[in-house]
Amino acid sequence: MFLYREGLSPESVLCYRFAIATGLLAMLMVLNRNSFKIKKCEVAPLAILGFLFAFCALALYAAFNYMDAGLASTLLFLYPLEVALIMGLFFKEKLTARTGAAIAISLAGIGLLYRGGEGGAALSTVGLILVFLSSLTYAVYIVYVNKADLKMGSLKLTFYVMIFCLLCLLLYSVTFGSGLPPMLTTTSSWGWALMLGFVPTVLSLVLMAKAVKIVGSTPTAIMGGLEPLTAVVIGVCVFDESLTAKLAVGIVLILLSVVILAIKKK
Repeated sequence: MFLYREGLSPESVLCYRFAIATGLLAMLMVLNRNSFKIKKCEVAPLAILGFLFAFCALALYAAFNYMDAGLASTLLFLYPLEVALIMGLFFKEKLTARTGAAIAISLAGIGLLYRGGEGGAALSTVGLILVFLSSLTYAVYIVYVNKADLKMGSLKLTFYVMIFCLLCLLLYSVTFGSGLPPMLTTTSSWGWALMLGFVPTVLSLVLMAKAVKIVGSTPTAIMGGLEPLTAVVIGVCVFDESLTAKLAVGIVLILLSVVILAIKKK
């Protein structure tokens, strides 16, 4: 939001975010003595993943212009349910009663969010569509990561996905968006850009990988359900976003549906 106020478009903010993240990831690879070499057959899958990640991020950041960041982040977290649906519909994985219950609860939560704006007014339809597209694209990204079966570590995978993501964003910005990202001219703008590239991108990925090794994937997935709740709390406390009773109940229902899905396997 601070970078938006300084006149940057969503694609420009994202270009700075992923450019900084790519540089930091490259430094981590050098420190860990990871090889940068990839096979020719891996280029296309990495490019597809980069495109999916770029589209997901661009749609979400565009949605911030139409709805509160906390709500957008909550709706984005429907992607575990969408992954389950994609795997069931296209890869013949069995959809259990628990999964069906989680989907029904999440839809009820979305219904409350949609009619949960201040004074009972409906939330922006454009914003909801953008967040849905972002969430669905991220679900496809997760499925494709598993099905592509790339033989490389998570750090190298993330590094190259960030490179292709950045290239896609630059191409979009020059072709359809606001042009090349403008040079940041203030200390505060550089500070926010660095924070955006480090905290929610590099630091998040590194800490998640460590958490999976320490406590396992299921507890990590459950704790990941705190992501939209954290976004709502920050939005209300820092950015003076409104929190109504209906919004609170809707958020709880969506978080509950994600937890139900996360604990379906021990």
